[in-house]
Amino acid sequence: MVSVNLGMLHYVLDHIYGAVMHRSRLGTPFFSKGWGGTQLALLERMVHDLFPELEARAQPPSMIQPIWRTIWESRTACLREGVFKTPCDEQLISALPPESHTARVAFLAPKLGDPQRMACVVHLAGTGDHTYERRLRLAGPLLKENIATMVLESPFYGQRRPMMQQGAKLLCVSDLLLLGRATIEEARSLLYWLDSEAGFGKLGICGLSMGGVHAAMVGSLHPTPVATLPFLSPHSAVVAFCEGILQHGTAWEALREDLAAQKVAMTLEEVRERMRNVLSLTDVTRFPIPKNPKAVIFVAATDDGYIPNYSVMELQNAWPGSELRWVKGGHVSSFLLHNSEFRRAIKDGLDRLEWKESAL
Repeated sequence: MVSVNLGMLHYVLDHIYGAVMHRSRLGTPFFSKGWGGTQLALLERMVHDLFPELEARAQPPSMIQPIWRTIWESRTACLREGVFKTPCDEQLISALPPESHTARVAFLAPKLGDPQRMACVVHLAGTGDHTYERRLRLAGPLLKENIATMVLESPFYGQRRPMMQQGAKLLCVSDLLLLGRATIEEARSLLYWLDSEAGFGKLGICGLSMGGVHAAMVGSLHPTPVATLPFLSPHSAVVAFCEGILQHGTAWEALREDLAAQKVAMTLEEVRERMRNVLSLTDVTRFPIPKNPKAVIFVAATDDGYIPNYSVMELQNAWPGSELRWVKGGHVSSFLLHNSEFRRAIKDGLDRLEWKESAL
């Protein structure tokens, strides 16, 4: 009985947090400026351009050349910050806000030892994670395991946030898709840089919540085996914005009015269905199985008010050989209480990879 009550407490905590963050009138909701295009057909074409067919997605990552500065260093570790031009193609760059054209990363790495005998994991941002700090706190203890961490600041977040955007509340539906596509391209290029330039012997990609969705996509598309570690993540953005707590923070009426301005009359229920159709393109079960599915470890919360359990299991079932682990808690409490479980999954996923052979 106690465990059931604790589970309900975690679930209620998610809803209280969601009510404060997403149902209150203190700030704007998600997508308050509509779909992001003057015509619905234009938006549909843009979405299909952002998530092209499988053959196009298999193209190799673009090379980047980050410019580094040292934030601090100790006898055993060093934290650097790097900047680089986003590797997205010109069509995507023109669609991104100017503030998002330059990517920023924090790179926390051991100073001693051969990189070929070290691992590095790229950690992607969850919804509302505008800074490096939360992910660097998760990364710090991994240094003792000879695991470096690279933390990417997402487009539309932090110093890359558009001037008119309040916090994490993206103004248009198209912004969510742009954020995802740019994050995927940047993360793929970072993995390529860590392999070819930095020379790490093993690589991983992880993220919490929205970052976990993007991590799963990156791990799926990477041409060589990487540890793929989605934490507290759904199989699709549909789940987050149409089923979970975030549906209460979405500007459904503004989306309906945007369609009406384009002479497209829809009920609110039809608007929700339209959103499902658009966001279905983010369904990770449509992506290829990663090269080494045994190095894929999902970590989900038993009483998550944002992500229903079925969604996590749907993705795990789509990738045979992957592992699903459960932590007791909700979405918010697991962020706060289960960093040790996330670190264990990172280490275990990397342990399931072979060391890269030396080029010598």
